[in-house]
Amino acid sequence: MRLQGKVALVTGAARGIGRGIALRFAKEGAAVGVVDLDEAQCLAVVDEITAAGGAGLALGADIRDEAQVERAAARLREHFGTINVLVNNAAVMPAGALHETSPEDFDRCLGVNLRGTYLCSRAVIPGMLAAGQGSIIHMSSVTGTLGLPGLAVYSATKAALSGLARAMSTDYARFGIRTNAVAPGTIDSPMLHDFLAAQSNPEALRRQFDAMHPIGRVGQIDEVANVFVFLASDESSFVTGATYSVDGGLSVKGEQPQD
Repeated sequence: MRLQGKVALVTGAARGIGRGIALRFAKEGAAVGVVDLDEAQCLAVVDEITAAGGAGLALGADIRDEAQVERAAARLREHFGTINVLVNNAAVMPAGALHETSPEDFDRCLGVNLRGTYLCSRAVIPGMLAAGQGSIIHMSSVTGTLGLPGLAVYSATKAALSGLARAMSTDYARFGIRTNAVAPGTIDSPMLHDFLAAQSNPEALRRQFDAMHPIGRVGQIDEVANVFVFLASDESSFVTGATYSVDGGLSVKGEQPQD
């Protein structure tokens, strides 16, 4: 198993891509802290992990809140030891052009996507420094470089996460902590389903999302989780400051869905 002996904290892990990453990490031997707002959903994911013979801990927390983040990290350390893998996956995706985005949605998006990443990273880095090793992986997006209509603030946060991975790599690589980002294209996940449901013609837009990827379809959660396993494992020991595109060629083609 590629992650045997690792202790991983995964945010936004109650559903979607985060859930997929948590399940894969546990299958590969990691003890996984499942972090999300809804502790009941976290418990359901941990039940899946333990039913398959893995180890997990449900950690209900609002990652915008420093005290809740510190408490979740402390609980995970108490159960399994030093946290040596962090996946900053939790995100919200308000739809709308910039002038259509309310100040409340703007603040919430930055709070979860950026402040949450900062607080979670800050909570685990001291332990990684003491251990002399660790892997931190931010969930970026193709929207952070390509830009897609109706996702202005979300796209800004995802661009920031790729930049943060590069900056953190220069600060921490010499101490054994690798920081990378993963930038998926459109993935068949609850976030996509929620976005489509808010549009005027969701079925037609879904077909456009399939067609705009050179590979001819949107991605699957497992295809993203595969890359996270690699970056969390010692197989990527010489990889830091990188952003991995997992987008079926979308960022190369550069096509965008039309309203």
